Amino acid sequence: MKQKTIAIIYWVLTILFALAMLGDAYGGITKQEAGQEVMRHLGYPIYIMVITGVFKLFGAIAILQNKFKIIKEWAFAGFAINFIGAFASRAFVGDDAGLLIMPLVILVIMFILYYFWKRYQTIKTS
Repeated sequence: MKQKTIAIIYWVLTILFALAMLGDAYGGITKQEAGQEVMRHLGYPIYIMVITGVFKLFGAIAILQNKFKIIKEWAFAGFAINFIGAFASRAFVGDDAGLLIMPLVILVIMFILYYFWKRYQTIKTS
């Protein structure tokens, strides 16, 4: 794959993923009703939305930057824990496959983004 193609894929995935996480962060911080319904369904307290929303905000910012690589690695780890936790929470309350699949799809997209970030790093250093 050409260097330019890797860079384009990396930046497109990064921006789309960050936008999705920023939207999710906004929904959590502002305690949107749809999110509250999900939290009640899963048995979590509503205040957790603000806490995770703030972390998602910082995580999205960390994903968008390329200067502090360790912070970016931790952001990827945090998002992975979030998506695995979302899958597990939905599985434990007995949600159907349609609701179980979405966190896994986003997790796979995040891993693809991570792969292209590592590829992008190698072309930037060579």
